[in-house]
Amino acid sequence: MTFAIRNLSVLAYAQSFTLWHYKAAGLAMTQAEQNGFFNPCADMLATGDMMLVSANDGGCLLFVANTNEAAGVSTARLA
Repeated sequence: MTFAIRNLSVLAYAQSFTLWHYKAAGLAMTQAEQNGFFNPCADMLATGDMMLVSANDGGCLLFVANTNEAAGVSTARLA
């Protein structure tokens, strides 16, 4: 499966920071963590946003590291 905008929602917004949730239904965590997975919503994301991801095999908190349109959206797992 690929990214589906209907599975993305805002949990909180304050001071230009957004906490998102993405339900990666039918996907493994490794698929949702790949750089470029969130490219379809790049215009909605900002560097520094955080993304709670729920996948079939678990969940994690991702940091939006880059939203450059040319390079695509890159994320990193928070330790």
